[in-house]
Amino acid sequence: MADAGSAPADLQRAQFDLCVLADNGLRRGRTTGSCATAAVIAALALLLRDERRQEAEVALPDGRHYLVVPIQAVRRLDAATVRADVLKDGGDDPDNTHGATIFAEVRRNDCGELRFFAAAGVGTATQPGLRVAVGQPAINPVPRAMMRQAVAELMAEYGIEYGDGAALGFDLAIGCENGEAIARKTFNPRLGIVGGISILGTSGIVEPMSMASWVASIEVYVRVALAGDAPAVAYLPGKIGRVFAKETLGLSEQRTVQIANFLGDALDFTQTALEQEQRQLPVLWLAGHPGKLAKVLAGAWDTHSSKSDMAMESVAQVAAERGYSAQIVHSIRWANTVEAAMEILKTEPGAQAFWIDIEQRIAQRVQARVPAVAQVKVRLFDLAGNLLGENP
Repeated sequence: MADAGSAPADLQRAQFDLCVLADNGLRRGRTTGSCATAAVIAALALLLRDERRQEAEVALPDGRHYLVVPIQAVRRLDAATVRADVLKDGGDDPDNTHGATIFAEVRRNDCGELRFFAAAGVGTATQPGLRVAVGQPAINPVPRAMMRQAVAELMAEYGIEYGDGAALGFDLAIGCENGEAIARKTFNPRLGIVGGISILGTSGIVEPMSMASWVASIEVYVRVALAGDAPAVAYLPGKIGRVFAKETLGLSEQRTVQIANFLGDALDFTQTALEQEQRQLPVLWLAGHPGKLAKVLAGAWDTHSSKSDMAMESVAQVAAERGYSAQIVHSIRWANTVEAAMEILKTEPGAQAFWIDIEQRIAQRVQARVPAVAQVKVRLFDLAGNLLGENP
C-alpha cells in the first residue's frame, strides 16, 4: 500500500507498533484477519505489477492506524494465480493459530466482484447462528471488510479502475497450513465449521489477555476500580457492554474492568479487597454476552473454551424449567452457538422474560461468591450490542 506519509488526507494513519507492550506488560499480536489481509495485498502486488513486497501495510478497523505485517513468501502458482504467505504471530496470548502460516491465493475474475473462498485449512460454515451464512467460508465480517478496503486502496494506488461497474474483480481464497488439525483444538467442529480454522478479529490486533500475567493484572485493575469508595463498578468479559457501562451507567473507564475469561478470579480479588477495606460495594455490574456469562450457571468461573463447556446446555435447562416445548429445548441444547439459541427464542413468547431470568440466575450465583457486594446486576447483550433482558 502507499507510504503512510504520501497517502491522501482521508487515508492518513499512524503505525500501530506491536513492540509497545499492552498495559499488562505482555506482547500484542496480529489476528488471522490482519494476516490474511497482508497476504492479499502481497499477492495482488505480484499479480498486477510483478512487485514482490517484503511487508504490507494493513489498515486497521479503527480507521486511524495501520499495521506493518512481514510477508513470509509470495509466488505465482500459475499464469493467473498468486499465493502469498504470512506467519501468524499471536503475541503473548496462548493462541491455537500462533505460528501458523496464513495464506491467500488471488486470481482475477470477470464478474466485477470480490469473492471469498476457503482454501485448504480454512473452514466452511455448515450451521446457522454464525457470523457468516451457511455454505460460506469461515471468514468473519471484519476481516472481509479489511480485505475489501485493502483491494480498493491498492487499485487506487495503481490507478486501476475497480468497482462501480468495472468488469475487473478478484477471487480471494484464504487458507491456513495444517488448519484442519489446528481447528480440532478449537470449538469449530462443535460450531459446525468444517475443514479448518476461522479467520477472525474485530480490531486486527490480538490483545494478550488469557495469561497468568493478565490474571495478576486484573487484581490491579479491580483494586483501582474499587478505590475511593466507588458506589458501582462494571466487569466486562469482552468489548460487548463497554458502551452500556459508559453511556447508560455513566461509569468512568477507571470503574470498568475488562476481565477476559477470568470472572472467578476477578470476583475473588473483589471480595478480598473489600474485606481488607472493611466495606461493602453497593453495586457490581456484569455486562456481556451470555455465551460467556451463562457458563456460570454450570459452575464455570473460567470461561475460556479450553476450561469450560459451551453455555447452550445451561440455557436449555432454564428453557425447560420455564416450560418451553421439548422441541425448543432440544433445538437450544444442540444449537451451535448461544447466538443461534437467541434466534430460536426470538420468535417465542416471553423471550425477554427468559433472558431476564438468566440474568437473575447469574446474579445469584455471583452474589454468593462476593458477599461483600450489596447487589449484583447482570445485563446480557447479543453480538450486535442489543440488550436481551431487563432494561436498566
